[in-house]
Amino acid sequence: MTSALYTPVTLGSMNLANRLVMAPLTRIRSDQDGTPNDAVVEYYRQRSSMGLITTEGTWPVGEGRTWIGQPGIETQQHIEGWRRVTEAVHAEGGRIIMQIMHGGRIGHPSISATGRVTAPSSIAAPGEIRTPEGKQPHPVPHALTTDEVQQTVQQFARAAENAVAAGMDGVQIHGANGYLIHEFIAATTNHRTDQYGGSPQNRARFAIDIAAATAQAIGGDKTGIRLSPQHNIQGALEEDDADALATYRALAEGLAPLGMAHIDVLSADPASEMVQVIRSVSGAPLVANTGFGVPTDRLTAEQLVDHDLAEAVSVGRAVIANPDLVRRWREELEENEPQPETFYVGGERGYTDYPFYVG
Repeated sequence: MTSALYTPVTLGSMNLANRLVMAPLTRIRSDQDGTPNDAVVEYYRQRSSMGLITTEGTWPVGEGRTWIGQPGIETQQHIEGWRRVTEAVHAEGGRIIMQIMHGGRIGHPSISATGRVTAPSSIAAPGEIRTPEGKQPHPVPHALTTDEVQQTVQQFARAAENAVAAGMDGVQIHGANGYLIHEFIAATTNHRTDQYGGSPQNRARFAIDIAAATAQAIGGDKTGIRLSPQHNIQGALEEDDADALATYRALAEGLAPLGMAHIDVLSADPASEMVQVIRSVSGAPLVANTGFGVPTDRLTAEQLVDHDLAEAVSVGRAVIANPDLVRRWREELEENEPQPETFYVGGERGYTDYPFYVG
């Protein structure tokens, strides 16, 4: 019997042909100013048979840019570049949403447009970051004032409006993996004493405010969010189980009235209490992603949907290597192997040259 993974599903305003979602995947192939180019257009066009494409993390303002080659959605040129992408995907019958990503303290003054990086608190991230001058330690970030926090909320909403103007079917807010929103959620990176810090409810407030402003701008049925509870990455540590559950429950409660299109949760165990609490309390369709540690395979993805643990499944590396992944999984065909050495190096190799299945 064919898995329900290959059957239609509705996520908010989108009717999808299948339940396979292309995860947001950093590829840093855009132009220096963040405008998608011909290669980016072709890359996404090739993967249009996925039920839904989520773009790589795209900065709403220059201050939120993490890497050179990362795309933006701040300028008219960005909008026009992304419109070429959406038109190509739609011409193939696909659906595509934009992940809006503010890097927060995971950035560098030589990359941001303002000569600084920002965060909830002035705590530097561990490790180093790649800059035009080579790898350098993460700088101590500027702690956003309360007014600046509220300005940042509006920057996300404007970016969502720009994404829709570019033809996107919706947006996904990046609230995961140690970037700005996740830095507010995690107690280790948020030492604030205003309404955006302290209690689980206060630390969840920034994410909720952004989701609410975005939903008001483009509609809740076009708005999703990605979360990574207790992923413990890039210094955003959530090692207190009770506090983490309380925080994500508060976040889900804040999202519930918005009628969200989806919540994409990065977790090695989608059946866990944490993930299913987020799903049930928010009332939003769940897009499950089993995480960075172990790539999601066909059998796992099918079981997640068939066992009603998620409405859809987000897949990363397999989609990089197999632009026709839906066909390959549905027909149980041989897969191309991803080439990790090409993930972030630029150029067409390992980007648009993976072959489609012939036969």
